[in-house]
Amino acid sequence: MRIKKSLTGVAVAALALTTLAACGSDDDGGSSNESGGPESADIRVWLNGTDTPQEARDWLKKTFEDENPGSTLTIEQQEWDGLVEKLTTSLSSESETPDVVEIGNTQAPTFTSAGAFSDLTGELSDFGGDDLLPGFVEGATVDGKTYAVPYYAGSKYIFYRKDLLKKSGLDVPTNLDEFVQAAITLKKDNPKPGNFSGFWFPGQDWRNGAAFVWAAGGDLAVDDGGEWTGSLASDDSVAGLEMAQELFTQASGAPKDGNEADPWTPFCAGEVGMMSTPGWVKGLIEADDTGCPDTFAKDMGVFALPGDDGSPAPVLLGGSDIAIASKSPNQALAQKAVALMLSDDYQTIMAEAGLTPAKQSLASLLGDDEYAKATIEAASDAKLTPAAPGWANVEGSRVLEDLFSAIAQGGDVQQLAEKADDQMNGQLNG
Repeated sequence: MRIKKSLTGVAVAALALTTLAACGSDDDGGSSNESGGPESADIRVWLNGTDTPQEARDWLKKTFEDENPGSTLTIEQQEWDGLVEKLTTSLSSESETPDVVEIGNTQAPTFTSAGAFSDLTGELSDFGGDDLLPGFVEGATVDGKTYAVPYYAGSKYIFYRKDLLKKSGLDVPTNLDEFVQAAITLKKDNPKPGNFSGFWFPGQDWRNGAAFVWAAGGDLAVDDGGEWTGSLASDDSVAGLEMAQELFTQASGAPKDGNEADPWTPFCAGEVGMMSTPGWVKGLIEADDTGCPDTFAKDMGVFALPGDDGSPAPVLLGGSDIAIASKSPNQALAQKAVALMLSDDYQTIMAEAGLTPAKQSLASLLGDDEYAKATIEAASDAKLTPAAPGWANVEGSRVLEDLFSAIAQGGDVQQLAEKADDQMNGQLNG
């Protein structure tokens, strides 16, 4: 159930999307014809990676075909790596386009701004209305029109070694200052191995770093009268970046130029006291082939990263959206497929697989153990990346990885933030 939403090489893809923007979508949502398409067809659904459980796939295909005699539904699995480029090519051709696509929630603004997806505003009430995760709906809304809907979510929370906190006489932190000091204490109290992390924080990990910016009242970028600009050099953002630098330099033994991939590896090597990762990491830590079920996993606990006021800190909310291709000739049937994917039956299967469901009312299906509680608590104040039309360009240029890596190596935070803002200002607006 890995949630991987990294973008590579999207700057080229974003340029190609200008072709879609030039074509645009009609005011009625971009249907290929006014009737919504033929009464029967083969609906192609692109799902990415292995996050969607097989039970959900089987249910979707059978239910759709039972409810729409003469039609079929084909699920085509795609990979996250290279997805933006592949979508850019496929969505621009009516003969090649899939009908329904899964897309990372941070990727959606690039496509919604280019006319690649159909307008779903009129169907929102049928899909779940106000019950849908509001942050995801907001992130896929442009000029009052919504072009994608939430599929599932996954926010990060803190995994920690209960035995090490106890050994150091520490309680679970209740605010950010306590968290930082606990991380520093754990690093000092565990001098071996030499790369031990009180808080595992690789230098390129801007996705976790963003939480400290947001908690301090800052932001990555802001919309100023329709023009997006970088906001990392603001006083509040710099305060958050300085807190991240304190963790980088005093609490983390992770590589200063490394990324956050495969966090279960250092955890199971005994190199981690605390780390911030998505909930699916639990399964990998407890698995015989990838984890350490007989050693460190036994002392593992979780809690939501605390904010300054005792409530959860705003962490990055990852996950996926679902959208209908504007060039699909099967608009009505595609809407029926999306409605099934957002139905209580389908979303229950997703929740029981450990994925935060698209509907807020189904969150309790995640269970009531400490992991489920941490998932729900962390998601309660989670945030999305800025809904700027050129956000994919920012991620593709790796400006944030470069910024946080330089901060981790002790660079001047104010100067580095100003440099990053300058670079983003040429990318954010597409």
